[in-house]
Amino acid sequence: VQLQASGGGLVQAGGSLRLSCVASGRTFSSYVMGWFRQAPGKERLFVAAITWSGGSTIYTDSVKGRFTISRDNAKNTVYLQMNSLKPEDTAVYYCAARRSAGVSRVAYQYDYWGQGTQVTVSS
Repeated sequence: VQLQASGGGLVQAGGSLRLSCVASGRTFSSYVMGWFRQAPGKERLFVAAITWSGGSTIYTDSVKGRFTISRDNAKNTVYLQMNSLKPEDTAVYYCAARRSAGVSRVAYQYDYWGQGTQVTVSS
């Protein structure tokens, strides 16, 4: 599976962005998908994840109510809608795919990773 993330950019605080991650391969619909982010000099942190059906989602506390993860299995795409952005959301955002069932917050439990897309939020 290859993952291609896009949609990052520079936005003012309070603004919105929508990230997309397109996956190659026929088995996308069977994967749990997640978004992680990594700020300069910091570890990669969990942001959100969604089950294969889209029926269950989890978020890190700092983005609850502001970010929404969704997926379109017909398009092999997972999205991260980010609203009310804050400067502390600035990071490189990575999408990831997990073969095993069940959402996870743990980076090493994901099997495939995209290349990352930069999100910069100015104050």
